[in-house]
Amino acid sequence: MLSIASQCKLLDLERSTFYYEPAQESAFNLQAMAAIDRIYTERPYYGKRRMSIKLREEGLDVGRELARHLMLKMGLEACYPKPKLSIPNHEHKIYPYLLRGVDIIRCNQVWSTDITYIPMRNGFFYLTAVVDWFSRYILSWRLSNSLDGLFCREALLEALERFGIPEIFNTDQGSQFTATEFVEILLKRNIKVSMDGRGRALDNVWIERIWRTVKYEDIYPRDYEDGVRLYEGLTDYFSFYNEERLHSSLKYSSPGKIYRGRGCSNSGVSGTPSPAPLGQVLRQP
Repeated sequence: MLSIASQCKLLDLERSTFYYEPAQESAFNLQAMAAIDRIYTERPYYGKRRMSIKLREEGLDVGRELARHLMLKMGLEACYPKPKLSIPNHEHKIYPYLLRGVDIIRCNQVWSTDITYIPMRNGFFYLTAVVDWFSRYILSWRLSNSLDGLFCREALLEALERFGIPEIFNTDQGSQFTATEFVEILLKRNIKVSMDGRGRALDNVWIERIWRTVKYEDIYPRDYEDGVRLYEGLTDYFSFYNEERLHSSLKYSSPGKIYRGRGCSNSGVSGTPSPAPLGQVLRQP
């Protein structure tokens, strides 16, 4: 039998991480967070008040303040115009939205990224992906157990390395994407930076639709037990999504067929993007 040190080396996992036991949310909070995720996927304009009411209708005794706390932990914010929005970090420059009225007519014209909450039976992860807008092709993805910006930068760098340079890269105004470390990756490659307006859910609508598809076709039905099974399941699902799933908006073609058919992919690149090694996915903050 392999020693713990050998097992960690094979998984690219720090030994300290093997022994680390992260603080767990209560079973009730995890149940409430899973319900919030499902409700928010359907109704992204629900704030803490309506979310609390909806949860109580479903038999979960969640008050407004607990709903607010859990939504903040999940990185969720109601999508509607509102005054006195959160104060931005003055060290982080906010770039204008460049896509209003722009026709997306080719691959690698616009890439986009976002983060979404992924519920599991015994915990949760955050998922990020880089997507080509024209083909809906998922270029790269990463899982993380925290909302730090490292996993977002890793996904971005993989997409750039494997698929080249887009003309425009669009994000929301989350701190992971406005951070200097993230933006400089784009600027050094002369990529135009575009950011959604605050509270404008439709500015990044394509990737929001992808999150909905992933959750209803894979996450919710499978009810993953832990991070290892989630990692394995998403690896299979994104392969299916890119190469086999037929999209009505693509005239019932697959994203991979459109992306490669337009001559956008680098030579030798095919199939689904490769996520980080399992050890990196399970790395604790």
